[in-house]
Amino acid sequence: MLNIIKKQINISKELNSKIEWACQLKLKGKEKPKIYQGLLRVIEHSNLAYVEPHRLVIKNNLYLFFNEHDYFYVNDLRNKYPLSQLKDYIARH
Repeated sequence: MLNIIKKQINISKELNSKIEWACQLKLKGKEKPKIYQGLLRVIEHSNLAYVEPHRLVIKNNLYLFFNEHDYFYVNDLRNKYPLSQLKDYIARH
């Protein structure tokens, strides 16, 4: 039987502040969006692991983030954008 171990990954302070800053500028007066921290899923007694990204949901768009990464993803890992464009992307969508 496979046993999957889940370990929460803490979001870095730098990434968290960038996300909150972009949301604060573009979502003025609205509810503060919830950031869900990612997970590390490890299959016990193997060398297999999966890093689940940090998630943010705004207006039916799923934004995915990884610590120490200069990009964010929208809805899946195929749509990649520079983290510096997060504020503009939220405003357009």
